[in-house]
Amino acid sequence: MQIEVLLFASLKDLAQADRIAVELPEEASVSDLVEAISEQFPPLADRLPNTRVAVDDRFCSPDDRISAGSEVALIPPVSGG
Repeated sequence: MQIEVLLFASLKDLAQADRIAVELPEEASVSDLVEAISEQFPPLADRLPNTRVAVDDRFCSPDDRISAGSEVALIPPVSGG
């Protein structure tokens, strides 16, 4: 299945896009997604260990599953004052 992943902040800058398309097997987990992004988009790989993954507006754990049609977003750590 192909999943569209929304990117924010530094991830958006590194990818030079606000979204990417990632190819995953059916019933893939969040950890499968992160691994696929690391392989398919190497410039993002170093940032992924500290990035939160949200699926359908909910932060997920690595074992959570992703279904076709889910809204997926990668949210890196942010700072500010």
